[in-house]
Amino acid sequence: MKQGLLVLLLVSVGSHAQGTIDLAANEKPLHAERDEAAVAKIPANYRFVEPGTLTVAVSALNSPPLALLASDNRTRVGSDPDIARLLADSLGLKVKIVPTAWEDWPLGISSGRYDVALVNIAVTEQRKEKFDFATYRVDSLAFSVKSTSKIAAVNNAADLAGLKVIVGSGTNQEKILLGWNEENRAAGRQPALPVYLTDDASANLFIQSGRADVFFGPQSVAAYKAALNGTTRVVGLGPKKAYVATTTKKGNGLATALQAALNGAIARGEYQKVLARWGEEGEAVTASVVNPPGIVY
Repeated sequence: MKQGLLVLLLVSVGSHAQGTIDLAANEKPLHAERDEAAVAKIPANYRFVEPGTLTVAVSALNSPPLALLASDNRTRVGSDPDIARLLADSLGLKVKIVPTAWEDWPLGISSGRYDVALVNIAVTEQRKEKFDFATYRVDSLAFSVKSTSKIAAVNNAADLAGLKVIVGSGTNQEKILLGWNEENRAAGRQPALPVYLTDDASANLFIQSGRADVFFGPQSVAAYKAALNGTTRVVGLGPKKAYVATTTKKGNGLATALQAALNGAIARGEYQKVLARWGEEGEAVTASVVNPPGIVY
């Protein structure tokens, strides 16, 4: 399904399917107050990619509610673009949204193409060696299947033995799946077969056509899809939760300003409005933290 067609479908049925989510209304930008305390924490020697602008990488994939195309088939909307705008407004900056492939954000941050990456990036100890983080959500992972699948539940490694599982390369879910495959081999069970796909349309096609059995990805995306049209259902949650965070180049000091911007927006209630309109209230943080302990596998 092409992205534009998917968006038209979402706009027409999203309110009915989600109850609290009105995609047509959600295309209207939410804004935050300028936060002088946060502005004061921008390092004096920091140079933005574009002067006066916060350049933010978000997912180029159609991954509602995190990021998706608006009805003009061009503008990127979703909870991550909304958080990007909240940060920019708080810091007294314009915002520039740059759709980015998952594989490209690390080099983009390291090379200075983006000031910040918001691509549902979880904090890990390995990533903390190269990047700084300011948390803005608590992320769960979920297993979803075709609505007519005979798979009733996925709770452990044995439940995935021999199944074809869609994961993203280099993601936390891939690490979990590969770890479970080692468990299955040690127990004499057949490991799962990872299916690496980079776009949402292909993942949907693989699940519906039977070329894959399970999709393993962000819980917010899985729940949104399941509620949208009933063609998939969630059958289990991943074994770990992780902090999702704004991601910046290590040591440049911008993470502290982003943390202050987030905490100010939390105190004013602007942050809560973003999560509420995308159905992510259950993933809210009460305060942003810089470089918390990373998820360990």
